[in-house]
Amino acid sequence: VFHAPIAVGATIERRSAVAGTEVKSGSTGALMFVTVDHETLADGVLAVSERQTIVYRGPGQAPLPDGPGAPDPALWPWRRAVTPSAALLFRYSALTFNTHRIHYDHGWATAAEGYPALVVHGPLTATLLLDLADRMLGPDRLASFSLRALSPAFVDLPLVLLGRPEADRILLEAQTADGRRVMSATAVQSR
Repeated sequence: VFHAPIAVGATIERRSAVAGTEVKSGSTGALMFVTVDHETLADGVLAVSERQTIVYRGPGQAPLPDGPGAPDPALWPWRRAVTPSAALLFRYSALTFNTHRIHYDHGWATAAEGYPALVVHGPLTATLLLDLADRMLGPDRLASFSLRALSPAFVDLPLVLLGRPEADRILLEAQTADGRRVMSATAVQSR
């Protein structure tokens, strides 16, 4: 939830706390869900509150389904294609202090984790969807943003960023070129 804009030059403080953990069983084996609450303050004023559920899984990768085909332009009037490069993944890892090797070590991602290539960060995909909304609506126009990661995206493969306004919200998605859904999101404009 976006409570207030963050001005350039503001003193930023971020507070994080683990709100809970839960172990579940999925199609790829055991999964650990960790819920973390974050508050971002700018010059002592609450600017952003966030609840993040992170999913940790054991080794082994389930095969990815094929997509149903390219996204229908009639359903998604907002669209932008982005192809994440290895350099972008490395820089995003550095910017966010994310040291998970699936984002920058090809050998690790493929041999140890079972992915076909480097994995695009979920938060990077979310950032790209927020950027699409920003490009279409203008800066600081969102009151809230929620997302669900659905499947991984990979380096050097195009991502299609999609959006459409509805009566009281904006629907956003990131899909692969063949229509496999990577992330879905819902945004609400500020009034």
